[in-house]
Amino acid sequence: MNGAVIDAVGLHQLVSTLIDRGYRVIGPTLSDNAIVLAELSSADDLPKGWGVEVAPGHYRLRRRDDDARFGHSAGPQSWKQYLHPPRQRLWSSDDPMTEEPPRLAFIGVRACDLAAIAMLDGVLGKGAHPDQGFLGRLRRIFVVAVNCTEPGGLCFCASMGTGPQVGPGYDLALTERIDERGPHYLVEVGSDDGADVLAALTSRDARQDEIDSARAEVAEAAQHMGRQMPAGDLRELLIESRESPHWDEVASRCLTCGNCTMVCPTCFCTSVEDTTDLTGSHAERWMHWSSCFEMDFTFIHEGSVRTSVPSRYRHWITHKLGTWHDQFGSTGCVGCGRCIAWCPTGIDITEEMNTLADLAGQHDD
Repeated sequence: MNGAVIDAVGLHQLVSTLIDRGYRVIGPTLSDNAIVLAELSSADDLPKGWGVEVAPGHYRLRRRDDDARFGHSAGPQSWKQYLHPPRQRLWSSDDPMTEEPPRLAFIGVRACDLAAIAMLDGVLGKGAHPDQGFLGRLRRIFVVAVNCTEPGGLCFCASMGTGPQVGPGYDLALTERIDERGPHYLVEVGSDDGADVLAALTSRDARQDEIDSARAEVAEAAQHMGRQMPAGDLRELLIESRESPHWDEVASRCLTCGNCTMVCPTCFCTSVEDTTDLTGSHAERWMHWSSCFEMDFTFIHEGSVRTSVPSRYRHWITHKLGTWHDQFGSTGCVGCGRCIAWCPTGIDITEEMNTLADLAGQHDD
């Protein structure tokens, strides 16, 4: 595949070109001791020279010794919040709600998050009753993806088949490379819109050795993941482990706070509520994120179906890695590691699955 190369000037032009074309540009920024997604006014807003140190229940910024803009792993947010907002109005009694969603350009979408967007589309956009709000937002995005050459300490996208090389679904894909000249970016085109934007930037054709070297760095990153899921059929493993005593051990650490579902880029569950004013003349319907860890999530008639902590954790992980296949034809996990970093007690989904695999092996013996 042919590629182009842009430098820091070209990256600035990329952001300004997208803004000039009517996009709100969203990308990683430095705020509140974390790298979070926010609107960019220029490429200067990107976290230049910052990386992160992550571990179970641990997230810290660290200074890099270079000027990389994308030298960090996943932060606490995902692009889901822009396509499937945490709170959205569905209906109003006196507002036709005909306003079109904004045109958004996402810069810095990792392979795992690009796969997550595709999974959300499979759930919300391609079912028998597609979410028209989600589809309207999805149709209006421009995606600048970024290949990973430095996986984080909690990344396991390679064992989930979602990275570190970005898959289809991008308009432009960048591979950030650092040398004595500073950062520069190998650019690959994924759409006609992407080609049109690239044509507006100062760039040069990539040499074959540059393309080969960049691809080798991304391939090498797949061999240095911070975590790994056990080999084999995870769906079958969870079926076999349904009555495992290990669920009680996990539950002794789980707070059922729902952090893992809030930071997950593919969790999609919601609740709907109707509100009225005091006169009863105005009514609205709102949808907001919900979590299977909430006691009320399975409330039916006069009680909840899953009242125990083990049953709720088991349901979450079984759906994410098992029954998601039955519903949507794929796994529901992209290996981003967010649920591990942002669990207050440091529960590690890869560790739990490897423990279940070990226990299943012992049982078979």
